[in-house]
Amino acid sequence: MARRVAVIGAGSCGLTCIKCCLDEGLEPVCFESSDDIGGLWRFKETPEAGCSSVYRSLFSNTSKEMMCFSDFPMPAHYPNYLHHSRLLDYLRLYAEHFELLKHIHFQTTVHSVRPRPDFSLSGQWEVVTENKDGLKETHTFDGVLVCSGHFTHPFMPLSAFPGIDTFSGKCCHSWEYKDAELFRGKRVVVVGMGNSGGDIAVEISRVAQMTFLSTREGAWVVGRLAGNGLPLDIMLIRRLNSLLLHLLPRALLSWMEERAYNQKYDHRLYGLQPRHRILDQRPVINDDLPVCILQGVLQIKPNIREFRGSRVVFDNGVTEEGIDVVVFCTGYKATFPFLPPSLTSSPEGEMRLYKRVFPLSLERPTLAVLGMINVTGPQMPVMEMQARWAARVFAGLIHLPPLATMHKITEKEWKENVKKYSCSKKAAVEREYLPYIDSLAKEVGVYPNVLWMLLTDPAIGLRVLFGPCTPYQFRLNGPGRWEGARQAILTQWERLVTPLKTRPIPEPKPSGLFGWGLAGGALLIFAAIVFQRRNPTFLQNQIAEMTFVGISRWYSFT
Repeated sequence: MARRVAVIGAGSCGLTCIKCCLDEGLEPVCFESSDDIGGLWRFKETPEAGCSSVYRSLFSNTSKEMMCFSDFPMPAHYPNYLHHSRLLDYLRLYAEHFELLKHIHFQTTVHSVRPRPDFSLSGQWEVVTENKDGLKETHTFDGVLVCSGHFTHPFMPLSAFPGIDTFSGKCCHSWEYKDAELFRGKRVVVVGMGNSGGDIAVEISRVAQMTFLSTREGAWVVGRLAGNGLPLDIMLIRRLNSLLLHLLPRALLSWMEERAYNQKYDHRLYGLQPRHRILDQRPVINDDLPVCILQGVLQIKPNIREFRGSRVVFDNGVTEEGIDVVVFCTGYKATFPFLPPSLTSSPEGEMRLYKRVFPLSLERPTLAVLGMINVTGPQMPVMEMQARWAARVFAGLIHLPPLATMHKITEKEWKENVKKYSCSKKAAVEREYLPYIDSLAKEVGVYPNVLWMLLTDPAIGLRVLFGPCTPYQFRLNGPGRWEGARQAILTQWERLVTPLKTRPIPEPKPSGLFGWGLAGGALLIFAAIVFQRRNPTFLQNQIAEMTFVGISRWYSFT
């Protein structure tokens, strides 16, 4: 008989887990507490306790070609950055195409997951569920995949703000936020400068009397667009860039990238500049924040020192009066009340996970926690690769190292990350996208052999090395190989430009003014030489900038 695997949650992570289990000959049984798939990407007017929640205007921060599942490209007509409703449509298409819905038990809540008495021998679990009619059942499973996400339990550190009990206005968490209408004409403080904090502050600033964005450390803020108006991740997440990051001094690359972004808007002048370098932590993705600052409808403030009634005092001593609402964009607690308490036995109260998937406190690797990671790139391909790895471990096709070895590897990764992050919890969950997903791909046996591809299939090899690292690369060979992966890579740029071609524009005709072009070039060179004599650092600065732009644009249409 096939090994039965419980999948908890039917969001993007749960859906790909069901498929990966089926691919490895396992029998997945998915339990979803709501009445539909989608998880985080399902919008509801009123948030439900214990569930994820999104605001009405939410768009993805990663582009469709980078964030899709590796064997199911998004439709060509989809925009490059997706509204939450369009992303939910994609998940429905995925579930229907691979016939995943029949494996899901909707409106069924998981109350507890406990190891069976013979766990040391069988590795089996007892899972207690309750359906919409109140019927409780106990099931036995050979494996458990936890896909319930970590955006379900809001974290509001009210005790960290002296005088909060004297505040006469309203306090809420970004989990409750849906749109800006309730903030019209008010004076609002948004606490926390992650992606959600930036989005919400910008949206509120369009209707509020005044909006203040309070940040403890600041952040590097980048837009969704790169050179030529192409998606940022398409340009940056490339194997060549990753190679340069390891070959060239990190401080030099950080300086070049910071300089390029400061050319658009000076982060120090705008009050945004953080203490860390731009390559050390994930930047905030926001296209409108600098404009709102420039328009004066939003002000960046330091951390809040204290509350005095309706007055808010910031660390720099400045007081803002008449504050009506404080929105806490302070993240979430990773809480899994249905799991054994022994799994969160670390000093920080966090789950210690080998490669952010397998709990280190289990003697048998038959339970995996997926999606408990923040990467500098798209999340869905990472969760899919985690699912492919876990399914093959459950199927007995991959064996994990000894427990002592896994502890050493996890401790080493944590110590390296602590150097970048002041918060130990961040150090545990933050990873660089390409090195992390590549490490899992090697475990699964699907890491693309670029040198071999360059010799046997140069058209693909060049695109894999120099082009965007789209998820299709991990379906070219090895377990789970997809016949359509090669064609998906060859046509990825067609899908990118398709939604942009809404107004036909004739291609420019070749010009016969070649000689004029040469003359103009000579004139520019002469002008540069003259300007260099008057400003000795001019060419040096321009060369540095062109080097950075060249790296980010290299082979942009491979």
